[in-house]
Amino acid sequence: MRMSFLTRAIAAVVIAAVMSVAGSAVAKELRVGVDTAFVPFEFKGKDGKYTGFDVELWEAIAKRIDADYTLVPMDFNGLIPGLTTGNLDVVLAAIFIKSSREKAIDFSHPYFRAGLKVMVPIENTDIRGPEDLKGKVVAVKTGTATVDYVNTLGAKKLTKFPNIDQAYLEVATGGADAAMHDTPNVLYYVKTAGKDRVKAVGPDVKAAYYGIGFQQGSPLRDKVNVALLEMMEDGEYDQLYKKWFGTMPE
Repeated sequence: MRMSFLTRAIAAVVIAAVMSVAGSAVAKELRVGVDTAFVPFEFKGKDGKYTGFDVELWEAIAKRIDADYTLVPMDFNGLIPGLTTGNLDVVLAAIFIKSSREKAIDFSHPYFRAGLKVMVPIENTDIRGPEDLKGKVVAVKTGTATVDYVNTLGAKKLTKFPNIDQAYLEVATGGADAAMHDTPNVLYYVKTAGKDRVKAVGPDVKAAYYGIGFQQGSPLRDKVNVALLEMMEDGEYDQLYKKWFGTMPE
């Protein structure tokens, strides 16, 4: 995510405006909600510890704002309620910034751009993209932006799962005609667990940005925004992006 001159200027203003707030350490240990399984953003590694782009991004941010924290893995559908009830302080789980969500929580500066992608069986399918989902059984993840989008396509049935891997398995085993989800996760599954069984088809659609979520009015948002913009300025964000996605951000 290379920053334009205007973006850099805005970033400098934001940093200057809240530097006095961001400079102080966060007093309490933060409870940070993450998805239980969303490769390559949040997932459990072979050592049993959670890792991924989002997990390492937060680790870097926490160092910059001098915050102690505990990761709280849970199903995606419970993350925003966890914030609104005060059980979580931060949520970081590839959450699309949407106006409907901003009625309940606050978001950070955007940190990742992604679209939605269709996944189908590798053989015996006539689906070539989102426009072909009309009249089909589509597996999706509960509570995500994909649900709203697929509802506009005239699908015969939406089969909802709390974990996206379950939705993908439904396609691989013939229980659904297609699945649809965030492009980075679809492509990762196609190259790994779904290799030779499923494929991605059609263009990316509904491209939008992920944001870090906070309780409304949380002073953490300014602190995190400063740290995030600093990472984009000094190259740490680019290094992390390349580590997990193999390319530099657009």
